[in-house]
Amino acid sequence: MKNMTPSKPNYEIVITMGDPAGIGPEIICRALSAMSAAERATAMVVGDPAIYRRAAASIGAAIEFVPFEQVESGKDCVAVGVVEVPEGVEIPDGKISAAAGGMAFRCVHKAVELVQAGRGQVIVTAPLNKAALHKAGHHYDGHTGMLASLTGAPSSFMLLASETLSTLHVSTHVSLREAIDRVTPGRIIATVEAGQAHLVALGMKAPRIAIAGLNPHCGEGGIFGDEDSRCIAPAVERLQERGFDVSGPISADTVFYRASKGEFDLVIAQYHDQGHIPVKLIAFDTTVNVSLGLPLQRTSVDHGTAFDIAWQGKADATNMGSAIAYARRLASGGKA
Repeated sequence: MKNMTPSKPNYEIVITMGDPAGIGPEIICRALSAMSAAERATAMVVGDPAIYRRAAASIGAAIEFVPFEQVESGKDCVAVGVVEVPEGVEIPDGKISAAAGGMAFRCVHKAVELVQAGRGQVIVTAPLNKAALHKAGHHYDGHTGMLASLTGAPSSFMLLASETLSTLHVSTHVSLREAIDRVTPGRIIATVEAGQAHLVALGMKAPRIAIAGLNPHCGEGGIFGDEDSRCIAPAVERLQERGFDVSGPISADTVFYRASKGEFDLVIAQYHDQGHIPVKLIAFDTTVNVSLGLPLQRTSVDHGTAFDIAWQGKADATNMGSAIAYARRLASGGKA
């Protein structure tokens, strides 16, 4: 029997709205307005067209938003995977609300469905607010945990990528106490494997990976803790035996500096702040958040919803532009 399913366009990137009360819609529209018509034709946004139209008008951008099923070939417009605000529901600008959290979740869910159906290649996420997400009944630690749940992935890893310094985290959104407990040989090895696979996919033949120590001076021979010698060093040895170009544990007060000077391609950070602080200090505006270990590819801005400036025409879209550029690189198999 002939397949009667109509063909749909396959978009390079699928951009989610994030929390509609925040700066997500604005920075998306700014990024779209900076694209050529050909680039816009390869991008789909997910969310309520009315919100995108309002955001475009607020920055003086002439962008037409059309449901992706209705896009005509050659037309200069932006395709939309439609997720509408329920009738009668109001979303206050710049404030935490269950309505906004619910929209943010439904946009991500829709984006996952679109990519899994072959309508798009790489998801790019605008920022959401975790408190709003929780108010809506979606108790995730953020995008990474949500995407792992929606795709059935057993685990995922957060990569912060920049031209100067890139870090991949053994743990992220957990307490410092729990982060210490997660420093195990198995978790470290899995993190390195995910980082290695990602860099190889981007065209790097032999990534040089450094593994940061957990304790001051890597424990100083057990004086300041034994996790470095008991958990990290054995993981490094096992990886080296398998042919990985890994070094460590290296004291965290020097390893990021050495990597920023070109000695390493990636640093494995043991917990959230250990990796986030140096990367954001060096490349706050251009760092891209990339999820590894999922059955789909996703990049994100590395900042929050900025409720204090939302819907005021003040938001800077530099980081969104970086996230989109990295997503296009992933979609093209690592080609710049």
